[in-house]
Amino acid sequence: MARRADQSLAQVAARPSRRSLVDEAYRTLRERILNNELPPGHQMLEEEAALQLRMSRTPVREALIRLEKEGLVRFVPRRGVQIVPLSARDLREINEMLSCLEAAAAERLASRRLPPEELAQLDAAIAAMDAALAADDMDAWSEADYRFHCLLLELCDNRRLREVARMFLDQAHRFRRKSMSLREKPVYSTVNHAAVVEAIRRGDPQTAVEIHRSHKRRWTRELDDLISRMPDVEE
Repeated sequence: MARRADQSLAQVAARPSRRSLVDEAYRTLRERILNNELPPGHQMLEEEAALQLRMSRTPVREALIRLEKEGLVRFVPRRGVQIVPLSARDLREINEMLSCLEAAAAERLASRRLPPEELAQLDAAIAAMDAALAADDMDAWSEADYRFHCLLLELCDNRRLREVARMFLDQAHRFRRKSMSLREKPVYSTVNHAAVVEAIRRGDPQTAVEIHRSHKRRWTRELDDLISRMPDVEE
């Protein structure tokens, strides 16, 4: 009897918790959205998503609610959920917000002089971008670039700035991945990011901000050109 009870307790303990299932569904769906496996405008029923993830509807719905708050999906009456389409206006507004928030993050990082282990993380992202360029692997470059921008925010000691900027960054990343095939080889971006890191290393906030803003002005011009060449981007 005691043995059966112990076995039952062990089985219960081995089951994933409801919260862990929600987190797993959230991470999986979010990754598929950011990588455009679930492309902008794609619609699906909650039951369909649950079936794909081999979960019940409850954790999947909670995960979708989190993604809705981040602006990645929206609920459509009687049609389930839709991956939020790319809009030219949204992309320009997101870029404008990121330009301000990331410049502020770079300024804070340079002002507080990062310890060697945190600088090493930024250096590793730059090295990964260089390696991807050498291999002509633009998917790998895109992931390394995304990691660099995430680090710029994660290492910042302003929690609210980090959370708001990360939401915009994830929305922008979808477009960057989708438009990679139309872009010139992003050598300039890698050089610019490396220069920002060097300014942070020297403890030079003014230069870090100036370099980052210069990069963003260049990207804004490129963004407008890319938007004009992508017919599936809504006005």
